[in-house]
Amino acid sequence: MTDREKSTSFGQAASAYESGRPGYPAEAVAWLLAPVREAGRALRVADVGAGTGKLTRSVVELGADVVAVDPDADMLATLRRNVHGIPTFVGTAEALPLPDAGLDAVVMGQAWHWVDVEPASREIARVLRSGGELGLIWNIRDDGVDWVRRLTAAMGGSNAEVLLATSGPRVTEPFGALEHREWRWERRITLPQLRDLVLSRSDMITASPEQRARIDAAVDGVVASVPGLADGGAVALPYVTHAFRARRP
Repeated sequence: MTDREKSTSFGQAASAYESGRPGYPAEAVAWLLAPVREAGRALRVADVGAGTGKLTRSVVELGADVVAVDPDADMLATLRRNVHGIPTFVGTAEALPLPDAGLDAVVMGQAWHWVDVEPASREIARVLRSGGELGLIWNIRDDGVDWVRRLTAAMGGSNAEVLLATSGPRVTEPFGALEHREWRWERRITLPQLRDLVLSRSDMITASPEQRARIDAAVDGVVASVPGLADGGAVALPYVTHAFRARRP
C-alpha cells in the first residue's frame, strides 16, 4: 500500500474520523491566519485536505469565507453535513480546482505530510494573492504521558508523528522559511471515541483483518490499564498542536 493510496483511504472511515479526531485550538488557528487578517474584511481561505471539516469549522468561526478541498468525495460529503454552506471541491494540494491569486490563505490540517512538496508549494502559491499565507497544522498526542505512549505503541506511529519528530515540514519556492509555534492542551475522550480514533488511522483502514485484530488486542490491553476508560467514563487525552506558517511574496 503506497502513501498516496493511504492518503485517499480516509473516506472509508469518515464517521470514525469525525468522532475520533480532535478539533484544533482556536488560538492556534488564529495564529495561522493573523498575518493576513484585516479589519472589516472577511478572509478568503481554502482548507485543503479538509477531511470532515475539523479545521474548516475553526476557520469559519474566525469569520472567514471558506472553500473546502479534499481528494475524497466521501469525506467532503461528511463535511457538508457538519459544516453547512461551505463550497466543496474534489482536488489535491498539487492540483487545486481554484482560480489564480484568489485567496488570502490556504490551510491544511493533518495533511501536508501526504503531499509532494515542490508541486504542492507551486500550486498553492498560484491560488494565493501576493502576501498570502500558507498555514500547516497538526494535532499530535503527547507521548510524555505513560498510557498515551503505550497507546501510540499499540497503534503504531504515523507519518505525521515521524515527520514532526525528525526534520519537520518543509516548503519550497516561492515560500520563505516556516514559522513554528506549539500549544499543549487536553481533550476529554470516551472509549467509543478512542475506538474511532484508532479506526480513523490510515494504517488501520488499509490493514488486513489479521493486522486489525492484532492492533485491537494491543489497544484493549492499554484500555484495561486506564480506569476512566475501562469503567465507561472519559479521560483527558493530551495533545501538542504544531502550527507552521509561511508567506507568499
